[in-house]
Amino acid sequence: MYVSPIREPLISGEKSYSKVTEDIYAPMTGKPGKLWYTGLILAILALSYGFFCIFITVWDGIGTWGLNRTIGWGWDITNFVWWVGIGHAGTFISAILLLFRQKWRTSINRSAEAMTIIAVMCAGLFPLIHMGRLPLAFFIFPYPNSRELWVNFNSPLLWDVFAISTYLTVNP
Repeated sequence: MYVSPIREPLISGEKSYSKVTEDIYAPMTGKPGKLWYTGLILAILALSYGFFCIFITVWDGIGTWGLNRTIGWGWDITNFVWWVGIGHAGTFISAILLLFRQKWRTSINRSAEAMTIIAVMCAGLFPLIHMGRLPLAFFIFPYPNSRELWVNFNSPLLWDVFAISTYLTVNP
C-alpha cells in the first residue's frame, strides 16, 4: 500500500498570520527603490519620445515615414488591425461566457467590454494619424457638401471609419 509522504510546510519558521501579511504587503507599502525610479524615468522618456514622434507625424505628414505614395500603408494600418483584434478578443470573451450561461460572468463581461471599447478607441486614432493632417479629418466622413468633393468609397480610411463606428454601435 502506498503512503503519501508528508509534505513540508509552505511557510518555514514560526510566523504568525500578521507577519505573513506584513511580508506580502511590504513591497506595496514601502518606499520604492532606485531601480523603480530608474524604470519610471525610462518609461517617461519613452512616452515623451512617442508623443514627439506623433506630433512630428501630425505636423509634417506621413512623408516622415517614407510613405510618399497615397497607397502605402505600413505602421499605422498594422496598429489599427492590432487594436481591432484586441477589440474582437473582448467581444469573443463576452460572447463565450454568455453562450455558456456562466453565472459568474458579470465582472469579467464588464472588463471585456471595457477592453473592447478602449481598444476600438485606440484603433480610431490610427486612421487619423495616417492622414497626417488632423484638420483634414472631416473629409473622411460621407456627407453631401457643396465643395464638389465627395468621399472616395474606395479609400481604406473611409472603411476604417465605418468599421469603428459600427463596432462602437454594436458593442453593448
